[in-house]
Amino acid sequence: MTPYEDLPSMALFARVVQLRSFSAAARQANVAKSAVSKRVAALEARLGVRLLVRTTRNLSLTEDGLRFYEHCAALLAAAEAADDAVRDSSRAPRGPVRINASTPFSEVYLAAALAAFLREYPDITVHLTADNRFVDLAEGGFDLVIRIARELHGAFVARRLASDRMVVVGAPGYLARAGTPQSPDDLIHHNCLHYAMVPLQSEWRFRIGGKIVGVPTRGNLVASDGTILREAALAELGLAVTPRFQVAAELASGRLVSVLDDYLAGELGVYAVMASRTNVPARVRLLVDFLAKRFARDDWAVTTSSRASGAARSAPPTRR
Repeated sequence: MTPYEDLPSMALFARVVQLRSFSAAARQANVAKSAVSKRVAALEARLGVRLLVRTTRNLSLTEDGLRFYEHCAALLAAAEAADDAVRDSSRAPRGPVRINASTPFSEVYLAAALAAFLREYPDITVHLTADNRFVDLAEGGFDLVIRIARELHGAFVARRLASDRMVVVGAPGYLARAGTPQSPDDLIHHNCLHYAMVPLQSEWRFRIGGKIVGVPTRGNLVASDGTILREAALAELGLAVTPRFQVAAELASGRLVSVLDDYLAGELGVYAVMASRTNVPARVRLLVDFLAKRFARDDWAVTTSSRASGAARSAPPTRR
């Protein structure tokens, strides 16, 4: 049986993992950093395992630490949910929400959505990490991960916020020079830009003869950020395959043109992913509901990105 005096230590351990810092966890708990270190060391001594690997620049979980963290995080979330449940209903929701989302989605859509949310709920603090890797909810310490995928696999809870689809796009100037592909087989004659975060054999896939098949392609640019591929396509370098949300404004303006639409099958989902359905803090549920309402329209990508694009064009130049 877990000693009751270990419960605060377990909560501190969860905070260390979530914040990836002993110092940050100490500041949040209003205790000395040495006190946090001693509590975690005492947990490791009692359990007889190493929970964390610490270097001067990095903090990572061991396998035992990851399993232990999942339970500690659930304990911390349960405490926060209990606090939410009995708090005066007239009190404004407050506290941190830790989010991870892809860089392009964060830049074009999520930043504006979070700004609107935080204007309405100013006592909530959002910590947004934008990158293009698929992160582990538990190890990353996130309350919420926004993922864009055809389908999701794993032991977590996901709420679909919006739908999207893949498109193959090129600039009118490139298509005038290289020709417009009429079937996926024509791609062998085109410069097909590659998104490094997806295996090449999984990127250029089409429905041909009732089956989904990969088509061999070649190209002279590989990038780990879809924004780079979009800009390269706008610069008439070649064709890019991308979620439609990422090029919605460019398609609407005619700066990019979609091709091979009849061969692209299957929807993408924009999902809000959480580790568990239970013990979710009220502020996290509030944010998920807000995002679901914001992206409920079928044309969410076109209207939102067009507003952002228009605002960017009308903004005064930045002085250096």
